[in-house]
Amino acid sequence: MNRAGTGLFCAVLLCLNGTACGDVLRPDSGQEFSARVIAVLDGDTVLILRKGVGAAAGYPPASSVGERGAGGLVKIRLAEIDAPEVGHAGMGGQPPNSQKAQSFGAASRSSLVEMVLHRQVRVHTVAVDKYGRTVAQLTVNGFSVNEEMVRRGMAWEYSRYHSDRRYIALEKQARQAGRGLWAQHDPTPPWLWRKQHAAETDFSPVLAPGDYACGSKHHCSQMRSCDEAHYYLTVCGVKTLNPKNDGIPCEKLCASGR
Repeated sequence: MNRAGTGLFCAVLLCLNGTACGDVLRPDSGQEFSARVIAVLDGDTVLILRKGVGAAAGYPPASSVGERGAGGLVKIRLAEIDAPEVGHAGMGGQPPNSQKAQSFGAASRSSLVEMVLHRQVRVHTVAVDKYGRTVAQLTVNGFSVNEEMVRRGMAWEYSRYHSDRRYIALEKQARQAGRGLWAQHDPTPPWLWRKQHAAETDFSPVLAPGDYACGSKHHCSQMRSCDEAHYYLTVCGVKTLNPKNDGIPCEKLCASGR
């Protein structure tokens, strides 16, 4: 099966696997490229920055990556896994962009931080979901980040209808060993948790070309989303957004429920 076909197959499988069928908008062309992870939002979502690439550059042609990248900034949702949700308060402690924390969400995020934050990763795109995120496989130094999150017990496998059985085997091993979230008694899968807390969970706006411009904003009160705050801190170097110097900008907007 070619890469485009693989992407379509994965999109269908994600739909079958308990995700609403609108979650994946379209398959991706199966691109591969390197980028730096500038922020880890939770155990299955990161922001990457590909220098010299943006919508104005026209790369890749007709691609979701090129369409959404703000100066090469792209939100990536890790394929084939689903991690516990990390909570944040939203603007002023209220919606929009607020999200209720799930048990073990902060630990899952920390595990992904340890693996990829500020590192170069290889991105293998699969599809695009309804939130405009690129669904992809990530590798670091040749090993699969997606698989490692399941092996550590930091995420559920999300590929029950996929021909690749590695994720199912990795989750089984983690369960049997009581690793990570499997040390909990009967943990709730994230897809069920989101249904139970649908009214309390809201996703931040999709990144769009021209949304961000270094020099235009300097304070947390100007930020519309955690993504935007991460961009201005990491790409633009606006240190006033992170007075604690802990890598988490605008604490009321972005701090996880730890």
